[in-house]
Amino acid sequence: MEPPSVRLLLLLLAALLLLLLSRSTIHLFFPASAGNRRVDLLDCTRFSFWCSSKHRPSPSSTSPSSDSSGRGHSNTVPTHPLDPLTVREMNAARSLLLAQPPFSNAPSAVAFHSLALAEPDKSAIEAWSNGGPFPSRRAAAVARFEGKPYAFEVDLDSGAVTSLPVPASGYPTMNIDDMTSSTVAPLGDAAFNRTVIARGVQLADLACLPLSLGWYGSAEEERRLVKVQCYTSEGTANFYMRPIEGLTVLVDVDTKEVIEISDRGRDIPIPKAEGTDYRYGSVDGGGGGGGLPLKPISIEQPAGRGFEVEGGDGGHVVRWAGWEMHVRADARAGVVISRAKVRDPETGEWRGVLHRGFVSELFVPYMDPTEAWYFKTYMDAGEYGFGLQAMPLVPLNDCPRNAYYMDGVFAAADGRPFVRENMVCIYESYAGDIAWRHSESPITGLPIREARPKVTLVIRMAASVANYDYIVDWIFQTDGLIRAQVGLSGILMVRGTQYSHLNQFPSDDDSYGTILAENIVGVIHDHFITFHLDLDVDGTNNSFVRVDLERQDTGSKESPRTSYLKATRRVARTEKEAQVKLSLYKPAEFHVINPSRTTGVGNPVGYKVVPAGTAASLLDPDDPPQRRGAFTNNQIWVTQFNKTEEWAGGLFVYQSKGDDTLAEWSERDRPIENRDIVLWYTMGFHHIPCQEDFPVMPTVSASFDLKPVNFFERNPILSAPPHFAKDLPVCTAAEQE
Repeated sequence: MEPPSVRLLLLLLAALLLLLLSRSTIHLFFPASAGNRRVDLLDCTRFSFWCSSKHRPSPSSTSPSSDSSGRGHSNTVPTHPLDPLTVREMNAARSLLLAQPPFSNAPSAVAFHSLALAEPDKSAIEAWSNGGPFPSRRAAAVARFEGKPYAFEVDLDSGAVTSLPVPASGYPTMNIDDMTSSTVAPLGDAAFNRTVIARGVQLADLACLPLSLGWYGSAEEERRLVKVQCYTSEGTANFYMRPIEGLTVLVDVDTKEVIEISDRGRDIPIPKAEGTDYRYGSVDGGGGGGGLPLKPISIEQPAGRGFEVEGGDGGHVVRWAGWEMHVRADARAGVVISRAKVRDPETGEWRGVLHRGFVSELFVPYMDPTEAWYFKTYMDAGEYGFGLQAMPLVPLNDCPRNAYYMDGVFAAADGRPFVRENMVCIYESYAGDIAWRHSESPITGLPIREARPKVTLVIRMAASVANYDYIVDWIFQTDGLIRAQVGLSGILMVRGTQYSHLNQFPSDDDSYGTILAENIVGVIHDHFITFHLDLDVDGTNNSFVRVDLERQDTGSKESPRTSYLKATRRVARTEKEAQVKLSLYKPAEFHVINPSRTTGVGNPVGYKVVPAGTAASLLDPDDPPQRRGAFTNNQIWVTQFNKTEEWAGGLFVYQSKGDDTLAEWSERDRPIENRDIVLWYTMGFHHIPCQEDFPVMPTVSASFDLKPVNFFERNPILSAPPHFAKDLPVCTAAEQE
């Protein structure tokens, strides 16, 4: 018999071999190339920007600070106070932080969770003029060391490092090292490996996800935990459609210890691979419908782009058709739109509209209360990093031919910067829409046919948060309107089932969704996207006005009519008065006005929020996920501006108790009349999956508008020119074979 030391060594070698073979990662590893079925995210020779120093190869052209995008990020310098931290500034901030105690004792043990620009105060930005000296450049950082979280602000000019308070509950956003190492951890557990093999899955085909587990009581406190669930990628790139149902592994994120294995789905078969692949060339393009094939469409701009980016590549100030705004990528929010100003066509004055707008949080609760699903109530921005999950956009498909691209520069787990190429695209769009028109009817005898094309500016990013893809568009119109639009696509998160047809389900068996294919159920879920909208309409002191439409009854002798609608304006004095639950049968408009500035006829200037398709949470307010997601209890909130209140779910969302959210801040009921205020809007989707969502979902979109209301003296695009044929290229179709 082998001595115990030899047996232990053999076990360790076997575990290491399994680890190398597993290739388990947080997402579909990457699209297969011709000679390689998939690529592991831990392949740092190709994806070094996601790796910390313990994984990363020696410096080369793939190191995170290299200029693989060709945009010269190594030498970029800020040209605006709101420009993101440059590569040099990130490296400087990292060095200053690692020199501070207690980090200086073991700098290699410090894990960075965020390192980004700490914005200057509004007054400093207002006082700055182009070309003048900057307000102090500062970095905000969140890091963990020896199990404790730390928050700092670093003054990059003086080198001063200031410690900041951290929340009482919760943990910072997971970094990529947390995610990748957690998904690999179960492979070191012999019981897990035996379970996988017993299910008929080869370890080399495993694809595992690190799933945030919310908060459900004291048993989950005092340590960072993640639940790992796995799939098989055998026979398909779409491993999401092949779940190993009921197998859940609880892992300590810091120690990588497997705490518990739950295996309750042994009687559920793994769905088949056939028909699940969605990649071009892997599916039948014929369709069998007999319709005319789609042909390529491209927008040509013979006179060049109608917008400019100040400073060219590396710049962030965008000017277009009477608009100016600052655009930057953010690891948590995705894209931040700042200092959006519109030029008044009457006076030529640049007038403030939106000081800062961004996606603050995404709450995605699934409606399956069983052991393997109840905890799936994700906060995609605060737990995973909405910007960190943004993938490079695909030219001609994600963005049209006339698009301009921006990169993101983020910090890896060791604090070193890396470049996320082509994360944002900007382009002008024309889809045949009409900006305004009027034609006179023949009865007037006036031969008037006036129409103007609607051309818009689109600023886009797309985040792939595991299976789901979110497309976020900020759309600017020439008439002063701003539209925020979110599209949902990607792949459903499905559960395995023993049933292959609807008629097999017992009448008392809740499937929690829709059967999509043999042994696959698409689980019902919600998506809530909460926007932070710091509107500064012609200045910082604004008020929130609810304009209610109410029925009025007429007197018996007053009119042949018996009723009409009356608009009643109510100014919200405090935060609680500004909480709004939308109702079809209680119509209202929601204005943000500047009471100290009026139009020529006396109306206060303003912008209004125009809701479009939305959904409200139907969960019990005391349900633990809804307590954490209480910022979705209303569709509109208005709070007094506070620089520390950026994230609707709180600064630390991971395993938080919901004690630092927008709902909590609003309960302070601070005065908001004629103050610097922030409006929060939550867009919602109820998603009952259907077979058309299989194996990949067509995009479904919803939006809301920020629309001028008495902001201009008259229609601001009255003088917009029409299109003339002489100004456009003459294009001919290619000759048919």
